[in-house]
Amino acid sequence: MLIIDSKDCENIDKALKKYKKKFEKAKILLQLRERQSFTKPSVRRRAQVLKAIYKQQIAAGTIES
Repeated sequence: MLIIDSKDCENIDKALKKYKKKFEKAKILLQLRERQSFTKPSVRRRAQVLKAIYKQQIAAGTIES
């Protein structure tokens, strides 16, 4: 649960902006998406390896982004 401290003189837009920033930093939406379906640890590891290989190829210049 996110709690935003707001002063009486603070504008509601500023409070909403603070809430949105805190929401993004907490990565709540990413956690919800991740929990929607179970992914096997081997599949998760394989995806990480493929992503690392892709990044190395981009850095080496063999693949253009």
